[in-house]
Amino acid sequence: MQVPLIRLQCGVNSYDWGKKGHASAAAKFGAATPSDFTIQDDKPYAELWMGTHPSNPSKDLQTGRTLLDLVQDNVSLLAPSVAARYRKKLPFLLKVLSINKALSIQAHPNKTLAEQLHARDPKNYPDDNHKPEMAIAITDFEGLCGFRPPREIAHFLATIPALRQLVTDPIAQEFIDTVQPEAATAANKAVLQKAFAAVMSSSLESMTAAATSLVSAARTEGASFAAGGVPATSGGVLAELVTRLHGEFGADYGLFVLFFLNYVTLSAGEALFLRADDIHAYLSGDIVECMASSDNVVRAGLTPKFKDVDTLVSMLTYNYAPIDEQKMHPVDYPYVTLNRTAYSAGSVSLLYDPPIDEFSVVRTVLRGADGAKATFDPLDGPSIIIATAGKGKISVGPTVMDFEEGWVYFVGATAEVVLESEGTDEDDEFITFRAFCEIEDHSNGA
Repeated sequence: MQVPLIRLQCGVNSYDWGKKGHASAAAKFGAATPSDFTIQDDKPYAELWMGTHPSNPSKDLQTGRTLLDLVQDNVSLLAPSVAARYRKKLPFLLKVLSINKALSIQAHPNKTLAEQLHARDPKNYPDDNHKPEMAIAITDFEGLCGFRPPREIAHFLATIPALRQLVTDPIAQEFIDTVQPEAATAANKAVLQKAFAAVMSSSLESMTAAATSLVSAARTEGASFAAGGVPATSGGVLAELVTRLHGEFGADYGLFVLFFLNYVTLSAGEALFLRADDIHAYLSGDIVECMASSDNVVRAGLTPKFKDVDTLVSMLTYNYAPIDEQKMHPVDYPYVTLNRTAYSAGSVSLLYDPPIDEFSVVRTVLRGADGAKATFDPLDGPSIIIATAGKGKISVGPTVMDFEEGWVYFVGATAEVVLESEGTDEDDEFITFRAFCEIEDHSNGA
């Protein structure tokens, strides 16, 4: 019978936006497990993939078999309810992203649209699944996430000539008149879509001319971008973003999109949840990202890859909110027991539980010297655990294995898991992220 604790060998993807060499957490974590992967100092490493997605499937380190083969041969590893609902596949994909420069302006399709896009264009949309996702910061992170409140966008349209030029005066004025004073949500969404579409459908010649003016203004009068205190983002931050993104991509529609989107910063442990059809772009930092098992991305800027502007403009919900409302707020995970050593050192186990069925994530920090221990109740579903700092041991029943930074384990359903730190002083931290799926999820009180 398959032991429900399997150390995984996980693949690393190299994309231009990744951090280079040993600066990349994705690369360091990938290299921590024996394989033919070696880090080259001048090469960017963007993502470490952990799961069963066929684009980069994880493997059993000991046997070399793919995790997909293992769980399909032994559905008890998934739990019968998970196996039945998700066609004997792991329903989530866990990643580590190391971001040196901006990812594309993008969104991920909902299930219905994903099926349509995959049928129409399987090369650019390689599967038929939706892709809600959650990002949890490992290091300081910055990104663009969701549309700003319309009042902020109206301020930019009134005060930044290059942006108004690209949107055009009539549409800019219509936007300002509609959202000041605040109108009904439906009216705001309609005029927001109209203004955003005007930017994205403008000619390359018009965008390039407007970008030249915008970059010049950012360098000479950028502080005035947020004059009056209306926008949540300071003028200095906005000006720096414009010049940085221009340096990375040249004249690009993304230079103007950033005035429509919330600018967000996260510290380690802070998180965002992005529903399908939510617009976003990651800018810098290292994150753990968990998502429904899909590789579908609809892009429209800040990328040399395939762009599908019409699909992006039409698929977005045009929901908007201040960035604080888009951040996740983890809670104490109730199904873990900390021993006295862990408790007295201030160890924590926090649950990030988005409003979807495919995944939740528990981040556990065991602090202090040797012997801090966390014992987790069994889950009626599969999980994957990665250590992002420190070292310790992981136990499932009589099976005890070392657990070091970058190592990854799969844990089968119904297994009680014990994590124990092996720190050397009171400042040490053994940090793990555990993604899991339960159909009847007792993390929600079931």
